[in-house]
Amino acid sequence: MIESSKSKVEYGDFQTPPELVEKICHKLVKIGVSPDIIIEPTCGVGNFLLAAAHSFPLAHRIVGVEINPDYLQIIRNNQQFLQDQRIEIQQGNFFEFDWSSLIHKSIDQGKDNILCLGNFPWITNSQQGTINGRNLPRKTNFQNHNGLDAITGKSNFDISEWMLIESVQWLQNHPACLAMLCKTSVARKLLNYIRSKNLTIAYSATYQIDAKKYFDATVDACLLLCQFDSSSQNYFCDVFHSLSTDTFYRTGYYNGIPVRDMDSFRKLKDLHNPNPDVKWRSGIKHDCASVMELRKVNHQLINGLNEVVDLEERYLFPLLKGSDVAQNRINRADRYILVTQQYIGESTADLQHLAPKTWNYLINHSKYLDNRKSKIYSKGDRFAIFGVGSYSFASWKIAICGLYKKLDFRLIGKINNKPTVFDDTVYFLNFEDETLAQKTFTLLTSPRALDFYSSLIFWDEKRPIKSSILNQLDLIALAERDVIPELTTDYPLG
Repeated sequence: MIESSKSKVEYGDFQTPPELVEKICHKLVKIGVSPDIIIEPTCGVGNFLLAAAHSFPLAHRIVGVEINPDYLQIIRNNQQFLQDQRIEIQQGNFFEFDWSSLIHKSIDQGKDNILCLGNFPWITNSQQGTINGRNLPRKTNFQNHNGLDAITGKSNFDISEWMLIESVQWLQNHPACLAMLCKTSVARKLLNYIRSKNLTIAYSATYQIDAKKYFDATVDACLLLCQFDSSSQNYFCDVFHSLSTDTFYRTGYYNGIPVRDMDSFRKLKDLHNPNPDVKWRSGIKHDCASVMELRKVNHQLINGLNEVVDLEERYLFPLLKGSDVAQNRINRADRYILVTQQYIGESTADLQHLAPKTWNYLINHSKYLDNRKSKIYSKGDRFAIFGVGSYSFASWKIAICGLYKKLDFRLIGKINNKPTVFDDTVYFLNFEDETLAQKTFTLLTSPRALDFYSSLIFWDEKRPIKSSILNQLDLIALAERDVIPELTTDYPLG
């Protein structure tokens, strides 16, 4: 039973229900897709093949490829497949199959329209590693991540992302349409990839689907539609809220910056500044909460190992987590964090003399700290942290949690007469002057600022609010648009 479940996950073995397949094919017909050749690269038990055969009677060849021999046998025993001579089924592993040869052998001198459709597995390469799965492409840094991006996890990717990229490569320079179910985040990554590589694309759209209803999956998902020709480079995407609606908004790019809603952004583009004087920072990263984070209970400090701890106050600071900021629990803290450095690269050796109890505590728990997996700690001082600087100790901060799907900024001062610090899910601006902090808070919570940010934020992402987005708002330009005119004399911030 365990092996069967593992196989189900490893191969993305969740068949698309006929009801959804029919709706997808109906939509494709409605928008004018008329293929000569239909290819489903991972056809399973053939639900897409049957619906496509019914929906596109003029298609003269329908090809399904499947790795699972049990599914192939189900298809071969199905009379509906036997009755349609256009359908041919081949056994093959997507990652080893010669797709280019199949495409080139199928087309008639580039005149045949191709439709590639289906549903690739919704699993990441790290999830495959967790279950010791082998249904993976050959190891390669196909996204060209390097340095800190790879170290901090951006080298993890959805298997379907790799498969979609491969599919786009086959379809380049052909009259073709790609119609695939996938996570919405994967669809966006694919479109970003197409643009980054200057590939051709005539049109793209996403149609939101109810993944909970059809797959019992709590994830934002869509039907991704890409239409190709030999020359167009139309790097925008129309976003529809469902397969049944005709209303949409358009995502695209402005000077290379991804924009969620182009129409809304154009109305406020004078507020855009890719190099602002005011910079948002992220909170402290330590990767060892059981040692570095403590709670105060009955005037005693208790760490995550449930040990009572006696430490000097010098390196202890009140900590607000992202959930505290998002839920407006900002006036008091029962959680504290051990901040071993005041800036990146500072020696931690001085703790031995300045705070001997803290130093002994770190030494006694070094087995946890020395085994932190992230490579960002390997070249730093022992017990080093990340995401710390003079800005961490400012008296006033405007903060927001990046994980929540709402623009809720908070104005936060000191707690217990010490600077408040945050975990690394929080972004913040730092101030020493309370008046300037309050005026900036008024700016950031104004309708124009919220509309500007909303035009840029892709809310379906795991961490929708990012410092790279927050840093694009020109606060001076916003102040000049009669929100707080007098604020323009107070900037730039230090």
